[in-house]
Amino acid sequence: MPADQAAGLRRRSARQPLRCIQCFFDSAQSTSRLALALHQRGWTALLVDARGRLLADAPARSLFGWRQQLERGQLHTLPLSHGDGWHAPGARADDPALAGIAQGYDAVVFDAGRDGLALMPGAVHAVVIEVNAAHESMLRAYALLKTLSRADGVGSIGLLGAAAACDRVCAACSHFLDRRFAQAIYSAAHEDGLFAALAVRMACEEASLAAR
Repeated sequence: MPADQAAGLRRRSARQPLRCIQCFFDSAQSTSRLALALHQRGWTALLVDARGRLLADAPARSLFGWRQQLERGQLHTLPLSHGDGWHAPGARADDPALAGIAQGYDAVVFDAGRDGLALMPGAVHAVVIEVNAAHESMLRAYALLKTLSRADGVGSIGLLGAAAACDRVCAACSHFLDRRFAQAIYSAAHEDGLFAALAVRMACEEASLAAR
């Protein structure tokens, strides 16, 4: 049985929902490092190259573009050390066709763009945001968090990057946004192994959801 099907069966038998993780990172490699950390926790992930910067140099495997692949119900993925990769610049998590195809994975990890948040139907969502010392980076992170504070179904929110900048964003959320939402934001900026810490936190939250 292919690994992705085995992962889907394992997840469904444990009554665990599909997890959609959207990464708003400055560096494309950060998305790959998070996917690798999840793989080391035993998750099988589909890494979606929605910004076209992770798999652009990979050899073409299909005559069909990613939209046609969705219409046909068959993704042409690339095997990676931490799961499968899908080159799909411009793809959105809220496409119903993708939600159905992705059921064979434990998680879908999006290298997300800057054009807003899209939630995958039926999935539990996690968002990870990189914040650097630039003022515009902190403003962008806060704006996204403000949008998330009004959204349903987002189970995990993490920050990484410059520790002082992450602390400032967290302080702004505590001051201006709902208190319970602000308290749920996890900053991994002070952790030594920040990607491993994020993966462990997501895995613990997944177990908590399954136990409800």
